[in-house]
Amino acid sequence: MPIIRDSDAPRFELPGLIVRGLASPRRGAAEICVWRIRLEPGAPAVPHSCTREEVFVATAGRAKVTLDGVTSELRAGDALIVPSGVTFALGNPTGEPFEAVVTLPVGGQAVTAEATFTPPWAE
Repeated sequence: MPIIRDSDAPRFELPGLIVRGLASPRRGAAEICVWRIRLEPGAPAVPHSCTREEVFVATAGRAKVTLDGVTSELRAGDALIVPSGVTFALGNPTGEPFEAVVTLPVGGQAVTAEATFTPPWAE
């Protein structure tokens, strides 16, 4: 049984965002990728879409999500389902960190105005 220990999970950082890679093909998963995110207070929302359905389960804090042009608040305990090809953005305008567990099928890619790519935490 593969166990990815928190201390062994790779850490990726972008402005205002920390990602801890859990399950992915490089870490033994064949069908689903899983990672944890932490959006720091004031983290900007970055519009993008994914080529496969992505699911967020909020575990701490609050975030602002815009999904297909509609803006809502995502709070701890909520789940967000982002359909394939739908533009969304997740930001943290609050003064406290927002945390979530995120899933994406293996092979799913992120799509921005500049590129289509596999996030490194999903490789």
